[in-house]
Amino acid sequence: MSAPSIPNLLSLRGRSGGRGRGFGGGRGRGGGFGPGRGLSHDATIQGTDTDAAISRLSAVDLGYLSDPFARLFVQGPPTRRLPIINRGTYTRTTAIDKLVERFLATTASYPRRQIVSLGAGTDTRCLRLFASTKNRNITYHEIDFPEMITRKRTIIESTPSLRTVLKTPESISPTAWSVLCSSPDTGNRLILHGLDLRKLPDTPLPNLDPDSPTLLISECCLCYLQATDTTSVVGYFTKAIHAPISLVIYEPILPNDPFGRTMVSNLAARGITMPTLEVYSTPEQQEKRLRDAGFDEARSKTVNAIWNCWVGEEEKRRIDLLEGGLDEVEEWELLAGHYIVVWGWTATRGQQGGIDLTVEDVKSGTAGQFFD
Repeated sequence: MSAPSIPNLLSLRGRSGGRGRGFGGGRGRGGGFGPGRGLSHDATIQGTDTDAAISRLSAVDLGYLSDPFARLFVQGPPTRRLPIINRGTYTRTTAIDKLVERFLATTASYPRRQIVSLGAGTDTRCLRLFASTKNRNITYHEIDFPEMITRKRTIIESTPSLRTVLKTPESISPTAWSVLCSSPDTGNRLILHGLDLRKLPDTPLPNLDPDSPTLLISECCLCYLQATDTTSVVGYFTKAIHAPISLVIYEPILPNDPFGRTMVSNLAARGITMPTLEVYSTPEQQEKRLRDAGFDEARSKTVNAIWNCWVGEEEKRRIDLLEGGLDEVEEWELLAGHYIVVWGWTATRGQQGGIDLTVEDVKSGTAGQFFD
């Protein structure tokens, strides 16, 4: 379930709007900026995937990100987003990539590892991981509404260029498909699950390994569920997995300041609500949320803090040169301060180092470097 479009900061400043709103959504569902009349809330949430995919492609086409698979999930001509949006897409994507790298680096000695992407939509992270043969023994689970998984499976099946990364999907249950990596010696596999997450506690996932270290990723997904449902979803995994388990969450925060209230109003006008936004509205509440769920350690950084602390000066200069710099610095700091990445891990399960990521780790490149 992906992040919907949010108010254009330039319009909040009393200036003209422009192309692109928010950080391009989370990960998605198909459709456009907002719901059509009569759509259910689920269908509305599914309708943000196109925006997410377009924003990702904009960042790729302009050189912010390297992703040869981004174009596969966008129909029609590409749309160029505002620089402030491209920077946000870059920052959040690379931050989560670094945490994934850290997880893979710290679990390299295990015979298998697994990543579970909640509300994966048309996200390409698995494809980028599997494109490199240095990534081994990974089972990558993607969970989304059946309609979204059907769409992704169809794209995988019908795209000849993907045969260099993935084989043809094979059914393993009425709602799940296994897709082996084209390089058989890597031992990598993608499993697609067509499932409403709210049914997860009562519907076990096929091929989920309780003895493999596991990383859960919620990139603007859990925020669309009721708080009790998010507890049930995360609780399902913490109970089912006996090995070390980690969790990464990306979603908006601070709904009660002036910008946050406008953001919430904008979403409500599109028929979109985020029930957990009020419950976990601050970084402190977000970290407590993970500790209450059973994670021994929890950390968080806003997107603005990630840009300031995790992106080196040379890389910042490279980004600035792509579109001639960023004029709306205050707008960037305000927008980026309303999105957060939270991560935690279970130290008591032999994961003492966990997926903790320091500034030194990031700038020295010791996070893992698993993405080409």
